[in-house]
Amino acid sequence: MINTFVITKDHKMIIDCPLEEVKKDHVEWYWVDFNQPSKSEIEQLAAFFQFHPLAIEDCLDHYQQRPKLDFYDGYEFLVIHALEKKRLNAVELDMFVGHDFIVTFHKEAIIEIEEIWNKVTQSQQPLKGPFFLMHGIIDKLVDEYFPLIYHMERELNEIEDNRANKNISHLMDRLFDLRSDLSIFRKTILPMRDLLYRMVHSDRLKFLTDQHLYFNDVYDHLLKLSEMLDSYRDFSSDIRDSYLSVNSNNMNETMMTLTVITTIFMPLTFIAGVYGMNFKNMPELEWHYGYYIVLGGMGGIALCMFMYFVKKNWLTINRKNRK
Repeated sequence: MINTFVITKDHKMIIDCPLEEVKKDHVEWYWVDFNQPSKSEIEQLAAFFQFHPLAIEDCLDHYQQRPKLDFYDGYEFLVIHALEKKRLNAVELDMFVGHDFIVTFHKEAIIEIEEIWNKVTQSQQPLKGPFFLMHGIIDKLVDEYFPLIYHMERELNEIEDNRANKNISHLMDRLFDLRSDLSIFRKTILPMRDLLYRMVHSDRLKFLTDQHLYFNDVYDHLLKLSEMLDSYRDFSSDIRDSYLSVNSNNMNETMMTLTVITTIFMPLTFIAGVYGMNFKNMPELEWHYGYYIVLGGMGGIALCMFMYFVKKNWLTINRKNRK
């Protein structure tokens, strides 16, 4: 689907006009949005707009392009990423921006573009130009990154506090899922940050002379996001190491308890083995109270060993860490 938005020289707004109308003399600037376009609509990138074949190829590639900025004769070509909120998948958005037009192209639906489209078309005051719209689109995409990373922060805090006393294995599974999400997020944020840095410090983008502060503000947001990502990755590493230490400590205590129990039964097994050989010349077998004496001796040995181990704190288990 192709959506068109036109601002005329007498500051009138025209929405969804035929594509051929956007290049008429009365048009001051226009926005054309290729939203999940069909094959015939895609052909208009070359046939009607006559964009460079390499830029069109980047739009149509099956693999996702890294955020970037290319300069062509009369326009700039940008690749930026939106984030699909449920699966955290990056969605590519391609933009062709000239002094009197902006063309956006995306093979998947992007909620932020729909919101900006509704805001622009319903506004009483038309935008000043395509570069202001370009800033608005980039700024909107970057702003939508923040709720996602704040949600990750809350989940990390919940895992650290563990007020629900969840099992450590469950917490570790969720923690590793969050670390995976942070890595995916990082692959989107860092290239976007590098792109904005290049834009802010480029001498070829003449429109930034008047809009430098706006794009620098977006760059500051991306810088903050990248710092938050690094902080949360370190935070998740600390939580992981802490839980691994607790789990290792619990395992050591369990092994110590089992070892103590085995040690207690070792002399008892030896005594039972000796008197279970049934040799005829074993005087103790003829004792009237021999059975009770041996059982009492075995019980005494076990009790003494148990008291000794308790005194050494070898049987103390921290039950709280097992929750």
